[in-house]
Amino acid sequence: MAAPMSDTFSFCMDPAGQARRALEVRFISNVKGKGLFATRNIKKGETIFVEKPVVSAQFLWNALYKYRACDHCLRALETAEENAQRLLGKPQALPHPEQCSIRKELHQHCPACQVAYCSAECRQLAWEQYHQVLCLGPSRQDPNHPLSKLQEAWRNIHYPPETSSIMLMARMVATVKQAKDKDWWIKLFAQFCSKTANEEEEIVHKLLGDKFKGQLEVLRVLFTEALYDDHLSRWFSPEGFRSLFALVGTNGQGIGTSSLSQWVHACDALELPPQEREQLDAFINQLYKDIERETGEFLNCEGSGLYMLQSCCNHSCIPNAETSFPDNNFLLHLTALEDIGPGEEICISYLDCCQRERSRHSRNKTLRENYLFVCSCPKCLAQANDPDVTSEEEDEEEEEVEGEPDDAELEDEMTDV
Repeated sequence: MAAPMSDTFSFCMDPAGQARRALEVRFISNVKGKGLFATRNIKKGETIFVEKPVVSAQFLWNALYKYRACDHCLRALETAEENAQRLLGKPQALPHPEQCSIRKELHQHCPACQVAYCSAECRQLAWEQYHQVLCLGPSRQDPNHPLSKLQEAWRNIHYPPETSSIMLMARMVATVKQAKDKDWWIKLFAQFCSKTANEEEEIVHKLLGDKFKGQLEVLRVLFTEALYDDHLSRWFSPEGFRSLFALVGTNGQGIGTSSLSQWVHACDALELPPQEREQLDAFINQLYKDIERETGEFLNCEGSGLYMLQSCCNHSCIPNAETSFPDNNFLLHLTALEDIGPGEEICISYLDCCQRERSRHSRNKTLRENYLFVCSCPKCLAQANDPDVTSEEEDEEEEEVEGEPDDAELEDEMTDV
């Protein structure tokens, strides 16, 4: 059933109602569920909507590796220069430091547990929605606290790169526990797809198969000990926990923030003499090369969130829209990649650029295991008669996760939601 429009748009950050005029949510079928459709002409490059998440959380490994972000909106808390120094592992002065947008004078901490926020507003919003339940107070460093044990178990099961978080589920529970109108929030979360299997296609979510039962049960027991609530008793049952896990696995949108990236974009916009522009561009290019050599590709403060409108966007291997986070926080911008006409479905890609260039067989293997559907976008239909084989490079990657995996491989596979 399609989401009520009032609930769907309640998290849209467009005071002029631009999103309401540009699109609508429609029910498509029992298989595809909901979809977003344009109600007017949308031009290439246009921001279709800006949306804040229902709930979000930084990845636990990301936080452990000292990627400092606001505990509510995930805005990076370190300056661009501090960001570069941490990633490089050595001192690094950046030119044009005035282009860094981080305002440390606004940063605040929870007085009880000392988690950091980018502003008093974020601290208050977190406290009002979920932090009263999740605040560890003086027990923040206690490894035996139920929440600490849950987080440690998650890190031991779900190695980086993370693509989901047990804390996203914890914040869902905490939100309901703190809410005056608990039924409204339960109804809202119920609008997200939480299927653990697609029976018509005989697909089971890859993290909910037999080989992960033991790990899921460990998490469920710890989750129950830390957060149980009678209003949500179903979420703590074995089947309810599987559904909750499937909900964050299939709907969670990755969020990446970076003060260094913001500084680079600000520097790109500077009007400089040609020689100075050339020197600045060369400096930035070398900086990224040095960082990649030292740190690899994990540059951002990363987390995930649940977005009502974004979750209604269906997948296409040739998407006409894409998501981004240009505000250096959890605000999601959906931008048109091409002109979109009235009545046309707005689609994003659930695959990254490299995955979209793989064979139809490989693309659908990823989509089946993680999102429980077989893609029928124009690209996949055009390649329907291609043999179900992968390239040599793809075969080598798939061999790493196929066969009889040992415990370490099982844990690694838990990361690939």
